[in-house]
Amino acid sequence: MTSQHFDVVVVGGGPAGYAAALYGASAGLTIALIEKNKLGGTCLNVGCIPAKELLETASVARTVNHAGEFGVRVNPLGLEWQTTLTRKQAIVDRLVGGLTGLLKGRKVTLFDGTGRLEADHRTVSIAGGSSGEVSITGDAVILAAGSVPRTLDGFPIDDRLIVTSDELLSIESLPASAVVIGGGAIGCEFASMMADLGTKVTILEFMPKILPGCDEDATRVVERSFKKRGIEIHTGVAVTGQVSGPDSVTLSYGDGETITVDTVVMSVGRRPASESLGLEATQIGVDDRGFIEVDENCRTAVPGVWAAGDVVDTAQLAHVGFAEGILIITDILGEDTTPIAYDKVPWCIYCHPEVAFAGHSEQSARDAGYDVVVSKHRFTGNGRAMIVGETDGLVKVIAEKQPDGTGGRLLGVHMVGPWVTEQLGQGYLAINWEATVSEVAQFIQPHPTMSELFGESVLALTGRSLHG
Repeated sequence: MTSQHFDVVVVGGGPAGYAAALYGASAGLTIALIEKNKLGGTCLNVGCIPAKELLETASVARTVNHAGEFGVRVNPLGLEWQTTLTRKQAIVDRLVGGLTGLLKGRKVTLFDGTGRLEADHRTVSIAGGSSGEVSITGDAVILAAGSVPRTLDGFPIDDRLIVTSDELLSIESLPASAVVIGGGAIGCEFASMMADLGTKVTILEFMPKILPGCDEDATRVVERSFKKRGIEIHTGVAVTGQVSGPDSVTLSYGDGETITVDTVVMSVGRRPASESLGLEATQIGVDDRGFIEVDENCRTAVPGVWAAGDVVDTAQLAHVGFAEGILIITDILGEDTTPIAYDKVPWCIYCHPEVAFAGHSEQSARDAGYDVVVSKHRFTGNGRAMIVGETDGLVKVIAEKQPDGTGGRLLGVHMVGPWVTEQLGQGYLAINWEATVSEVAQFIQPHPTMSELFGESVLALTGRSLHG
């Protein structure tokens, strides 16, 4: 055992952990970063980045399939899955290499292994990796161990018949048929990707609708698109069991219904990986689901110890992890902090059609007691959407209702349709700056762009409109 001391010890090299390390190092702090698998965590290795690369492959396939509508002749569509996997891994490897170089360039000391917090709350012991058995200390400790996929009892995970996101992203070949258990954001992304690449997909969702956190209007657009593309959706059903054969799985669900498919994709969320941190020997609070308990500044009950990312009960989004890492370093430095407004963070879902939103849905705004006014404009009338051949979807803006019936403060922006994940930025800024309809309506939208739809939707809330 050797001992080194740092200003900050970070356990976990995912978005929250490496953001804290990079931001802290740029402020002049000495940082140790411990990671037991690969730098970049779930997002970079088995999450955001590889999943979106496969979704882009699906997008290219859709484009080729519809090339004739543009007068472009192509050969019959064929998929070289191994080429797709090779490209996906090359992107991941390049980003991991870039991150490693960036951390080393900022003099962050990297340790390979599993970090466990000791009872003194300042010592972290490291074992199980190439760094050997090491004991280090820090004036501050950040716990950012990430998460792992949740599974259901009685569903043994392998690399072919029953898989989680980890296995699906490197599966040797796409199945002819698949059931996705869970119709949340991740489940819908996988269902969309596989369907566009030729898999017959069925979604089984326990909740009354897919995409439970989305506005109803956005969800309906996705449901219609999925059904047109042959994706079957069963909501309000529980999966009750499975029987695996040599080459297929038969699922039982609902009221005695069954379905037999080549592959089952488990997409029922992720659980915090806090059990590896050794917290049972500390005074740090952990709830019954395994989340580390923190305050609005991500402080645990023990002074000098913070937690961030998927091990705390906040939105499991990489960009939220980045923000939490920055917030913690700001707090460690003794600077003024601004707690994260978790109810206003941007959400992006990369299924086809894409979904993006920030702030209240129409229903949640009403449930919160707001009297609201709503404006909706569809992509069917947008010139740019027509040009690219993607007219399914809409932009919906929710605002406080003023006495004259026009919109006041913007409460929520919801988008579903082409490239909306790239269009949310101005809506997100408006929500978080608590901008009003009259203020935002004055801004000029470039033409022809899809972002015009946001401008049109806000303008309509002033009581006057242009095209719609």
